[in-house]
Amino acid sequence: ECMDRSLHCSQINFRMNTYIVLLKGINVGGHKKVPMAELRESLTKSGFQNVQTYIQSGNVMLQSKIGDISTIEIGIEKTIKDEFGFEVSVLVKTRQELQCIFDNSPFEEEKKKASYFMMLHDCPNEDLVKEASEKVYENEDYKIINDCIYYYNEKGLGKAKFNVNFFERKFKTFATARNYNTMVKLLSLSAE
Repeated sequence: ECMDRSLHCSQINFRMNTYIVLLKGINVGGHKKVPMAELRESLTKSGFQNVQTYIQSGNVMLQSKIGDISTIEIGIEKTIKDEFGFEVSVLVKTRQELQCIFDNSPFEEEKKKASYFMMLHDCPNEDLVKEASEKVYENEDYKIINDCIYYYNEKGLGKAKFNVNFFERKFKTFATARNYNTMVKLLSLSAE
């Protein structure tokens, strides 16, 4: 079941929660440059704790007493806009949510290791999922489960006919993709 984001709403907890933050489209082809050291410093100044980053593509692990994911997303968006001068789509997951997405992969192990996890900000409507699932390309395989599109192409994402923009338009939400190795690393770095 896709978790309703409003269920996370106990605004302030007394214990630290660990979150994985996925930024869409930074440091790609010279656009939206965000140096990781500056990002860590900005997020720490904004009140987040134990901020770590992994590679340049916008993966952040941090801790906060805030229990509401939307509040965290808005805070991070604002920090990036204020600090770097542009807007970035921000997706925040708890470690448990990310683990669940990882574990739900419909592919057998070999294929899973070569696949991508395209995480959607919002759960799409079932009718739209049925409609979108009819789009088929040779040698490309994908399944939409809850708020993730599990995608496999033996030639990799760069050679895909498959298009994330199609799904973003169709589902009226944004998506950001991570490969298997990045998912494994984020889960291990965020282990409490």
